[in-house]
Amino acid sequence: MMEDKKQPDQQINVELSEEIAEGIYSNLAMIAHSNSEFVIDFIRLMPGVPKAKVKSRIIVTPDHAKRLLAALKDNIEKYEASFGKINAGGSAPTFPISFGTPGEA
Repeated sequence: MMEDKKQPDQQINVELSEEIAEGIYSNLAMIAHSNSEFVIDFIRLMPGVPKAKVKSRIIVTPDHAKRLLAALKDNIEKYEASFGKINAGGSAPTFPISFGTPGEA
């Protein structure tokens, strides 16, 4: 009989600088993709201001995008179990959003 050889869990030390730990507020995300990557732009949209700024851009592989989706789904389920259902009703902007010329964000 072959023994199931389980590899030991690998520990990763993650460093979080003070600046990054403060976070960046975003109330809008736009997602684009190519055959090799997903681009997620986190945007801060302010009421009454016609121009919004991309505050952060994250680029991930399709494989990682799918893992991120699963992790978000899992965390939303846990959040709703603790704090109640999230009302995702109609608060997203309904107007066309333009990034200007190609390559600009």
